Amino acid sequence: MIALGVLGLLIFGPERLPKAAADATKWLRQIREMAGSARKDLAESSGLDLQDTINTVKSLGEYHPRNLATSLFSDDTSSEKTKPAPNTDKPVFDPDAT
Repeated sequence: MIALGVLGLLIFGPERLPKAAADATKWLRQIREMAGSARKDLAESSGLDLQDTINTVKSLGEYHPRNLATSLFSDDTSSEKTKPAPNTDKPVFDPDAT
C-alpha cells in the first residue's frame, strides 16, 4: 500500500493525488454495480437459478479422484466390513523403544 501511495504521488503529484484517488474509487464502484446488474440480468433472462447451479457444481467435488480414493481407503465404521485381528505372533518393531 505504501508503495502504491508513493507511486501515485510520483505520477500525479501531491496536488492531483486526492482527486485521482476519488475518481478511481468512483470508477471501481461503478464497475461493481455494472457487474452486479449484468449478473442479475443474465440470471433473470436465462431463467436459471444460479444457486442451484452453484450447488450442483459443488456436489461434483465428491467425484474428485482424491475424494474417491479417500473414501475407498478410509476405515468406515458404519460399513459391515470387519477389520482383521492383529497378528500377535510376529514381533512388532517400535522405533521409540530402546
